[in-house]
Amino acid sequence: MAREDRLTSTPPAGGRERDPAVRWLLSSDDPSVRFLTLTEVLGLSPHRGRAREAAKALLRGKRMRALLRGQRRDGGFGVHAYRKWSGAHWRLISMVALGIPAGEPRAVAAAETVLAWLGRANATRGHATEIAGRYRVCASMEGNAVGVCSRLGLAEDERVAALVDGLVRWQWPDGGWNCDKNPEATHSSFNESLVTAWGLAEYHAATGDDRAGDAAARAGELFLRHRVFRSDRTGEVIKPVWLDLRYPPYWHYGLLHGLRVLGGLGLLSDPRAAEALDLVEEKRLPDGRWKVEGRYWTPLRNAESNADIVDWGRSGPNELVTLEALRVLRQAGRW
Repeated sequence: MAREDRLTSTPPAGGRERDPAVRWLLSSDDPSVRFLTLTEVLGLSPHRGRAREAAKALLRGKRMRALLRGQRRDGGFGVHAYRKWSGAHWRLISMVALGIPAGEPRAVAAAETVLAWLGRANATRGHATEIAGRYRVCASMEGNAVGVCSRLGLAEDERVAALVDGLVRWQWPDGGWNCDKNPEATHSSFNESLVTAWGLAEYHAATGDDRAGDAAARAGELFLRHRVFRSDRTGEVIKPVWLDLRYPPYWHYGLLHGLRVLGGLGLLSDPRAAEALDLVEEKRLPDGRWKVEGRYWTPLRNAESNADIVDWGRSGPNELVTLEALRVLRQAGRW
């Protein structure tokens, strides 16, 4: 039976599994999609039944295999760790998003190359440039690395703690981060702040470090103050592209991923998130799914710059976008 036909087949017994989008996701060929739907959408234990079976197959999924393919003895992938989107830094972000288990040796080896790169980079750039009383630094690099390492079981590593120390020290008064070296720039960058908030929240969850938790919460307040996508001065949409549903975000800010970070911080019940949640609901297709509305990556066969080794879907209903939307609505108590 084709996957499209399964949307109209008899639904399994029980509550949320009758949702057509859930049935579609559970019929996915990707064990990561099935596992995350069962655990983070339906709320089932990862150690029992279908979720346990999907967990056993995670490393055999087509996307996960593509992300691990070509790894060298040193843990890297034959290119600079930060090369978009084939370097270890970006591959690890996607591996973690797809549920790779903590402690997986190949992922840990790749994380070692990222920590080594950031250690060298911070040593040569003096950690950050302070201009007009603010540290100007591309904090999303450290933020993503901290989040990935925290999920892989490396939160206690002193190198990860050093990255967190820097992020806490570099945070701007309005709650975010920015690498803009213009002395007149006094507003944080949403791009730099989004994954940094995620990384610090993951570190707090792994270690209980209150500094990291407080810094993540202040970043969450920055997004809420802007109602996720609006100017706090004029009320206008800051960037229309932010309203497009995209996957993966990598370091880019957007409606859906802003809500995901707020959900991880437990802030989706705040009324200032309501309009953004309404937009996610409004974008749902008649068949119950969500479609991808843009992308930051290019298929590897067509380009060298920003080329991705995974095809995340370029048009139409998208598994990862649908999964993200359902997780957000569940966290918000809307589904």
